[in-house]
Amino acid sequence: MAHSSLTDRDRRSVWHPYAPPEAEPLFGVARVEGVRLTLEDGRELVDGMSSWWAVIHGYRHPAIEAALKRQLETLPHVMFGGLTHEPAVGLSERLLELAPEGLSRVFLSDSGSVSVEIAIKLALQFWQARKRPERNRLLTVRGGYHGDTFAAMSVCDPVTGMHHLFSGLLAQQLFAERPVCRFEQTCEPHHTRDLETLLAEHASEIAAVILEPVVQGAGGMWFYAPGYLRRVRELCDEYGVLLIHDEIATGFGRTGKMFACEWAGVSPDIMCVGKALTGGVMSLAATLATEEVCDAVAMSESGAIAHGPTFMGNPLACAAALASLDLLEREPWQERVRSIEAQLREELAPCAALRSVADVRTLGAIGVVELHEPVDMAVVQPAFVEAGVWVRPFGRLVYVMPPYITSSSDLSLLTRAIHEVVSRHT
Repeated sequence: MAHSSLTDRDRRSVWHPYAPPEAEPLFGVARVEGVRLTLEDGRELVDGMSSWWAVIHGYRHPAIEAALKRQLETLPHVMFGGLTHEPAVGLSERLLELAPEGLSRVFLSDSGSVSVEIAIKLALQFWQARKRPERNRLLTVRGGYHGDTFAAMSVCDPVTGMHHLFSGLLAQQLFAERPVCRFEQTCEPHHTRDLETLLAEHASEIAAVILEPVVQGAGGMWFYAPGYLRRVRELCDEYGVLLIHDEIATGFGRTGKMFACEWAGVSPDIMCVGKALTGGVMSLAATLATEEVCDAVAMSESGAIAHGPTFMGNPLACAAALASLDLLEREPWQERVRSIEAQLREELAPCAALRSVADVRTLGAIGVVELHEPVDMAVVQPAFVEAGVWVRPFGRLVYVMPPYITSSSDLSLLTRAIHEVVSRHT
């Protein structure tokens, strides 16, 4: 085994996400730096995925690594039950300073899916405390993705999502039609009619509406009008329903705003963040809630939130997150994201003329080429590697969400590779 390649050893012992026991194709990474992955065979790839949208500052940023080293010397971990520490308190304070108006408390966790589980628990406990336990369902829109744990799966798209195998075991939630008004369009009354109808018919059993603001991520990379989000906030207020924003993929600048809900100028009752929170260095997520939600949970039978992750508030992860937020505060990320958006829009536009392409769209540091048919990953993934880039499509979507520090020349390498691979292999 000592002479086996990394990928050979992997196939004998490791199980990868959304893959059979032996993943194929598979590429071993030896090291990372900036926006580049160096494979075990020495090839360098420009990363267009930010390691599932998290590495917004690039790999091995010295400021984040220095923060981790300092924290490692004093307090790498301690349980969060009955104890507290500066990195967790400082991070919670910073998040509330940045967050939309009204959010006042932070519950830390380990991953985005778990933060959604917590948000749903908070919504259910809210109504239990108000003696309305029958309000125990979630309303969402089709095309959404909120994670892979059970409550999170129940609000993912039940048809086009990845969890149909479990449909009979999941809580039965309510699904309105996906917003059809594109980001640049005006949201008209008929665009929200289906959601309004479901709210009117089921308000007495709905605990909360949960949405990915403006950008639906892994459920379809769809960008919808901010006006839709404003109308949802109005409807939630009208029917007395909580509003949960899932900002896990969109938070910390990806769309050009710190949080995507800022495009609509609205605030949720509960908000989930993760992915880019630590700059992609460590796993960390958070669920933020208003004082009204917190007060209701405090008045519930248990008087406490029904959740407690072992590694909640891990000091190393919190230190990395604080360093990442420092970088966002002092570096011109807005200018960089605007520049990336303009270049992606111009250089991906020729893809629209390809026969296999159904749509091309961009928003912030997100570029999407939607195909008529799903890609063949066994062909397309190696083709991207041969082109010198790391782009990982899924289904009918070939997309990039690069680090904010990506140079113009590296971005052009990504867009040329997409046009070439899509034209030759789809």
